[in-house]
Amino acid sequence: MAEMIEVVIDSIRVHLMAPQRVVVLKQVNAERYLTIWVGPYEAEAITVALQEVEMIRPLTHDLIKNVFNAFNAKVTRVEIVRLQDDIFFGNIVADANGQEMNIDSRPSDAIAIAVRAHVPILVHRSVMDSAGIEPDLEVQESTISPKNEAPPPPPTSEDTNRLSVFKDFIDKLDIDKPDKDKPASS
Repeated sequence: MAEMIEVVIDSIRVHLMAPQRVVVLKQVNAERYLTIWVGPYEAEAITVALQEVEMIRPLTHDLIKNVFNAFNAKVTRVEIVRLQDDIFFGNIVADANGQEMNIDSRPSDAIAIAVRAHVPILVHRSVMDSAGIEPDLEVQESTISPKNEAPPPPPTSEDTNRLSVFKDFIDKLDIDKPDKDKPASS
């Protein structure tokens, strides 16, 4: 397992222009992240488990966990083992009567099961090396303002001229005058 890197779920993000969600995995003991696009139902299944919301009836991932338990199999870890043509491949590793079983899975389903079974999520080093993201140190440093920074310069006449269109618009608004056509509210 030296080729595997442990990660934890950092967040689940929503893409505002598409129905897709992104699961952000953070490498344990390092500032490296892996983002995996997942469907809305899978994201919901992961979120429900993370928040430990009790459902009246088992969801699909709860059912799978229950099937493992019914057959005396224990999920020991989940893995993201490969990235090919922008598709991630997952693996659920279970112990059944002392025998290790590897079950092919989508990473989103494997993660949803890992959260329910409270087992580690591992990523193969080659996947993390090719798709992992490290925050850019230069960007981080530039977003941190020094404590003794001088105040910004006063606005110039050019700044005032550019903003005058907004002042004109606001001055023309009739926000303090009640609408003559509407009856007064009581």
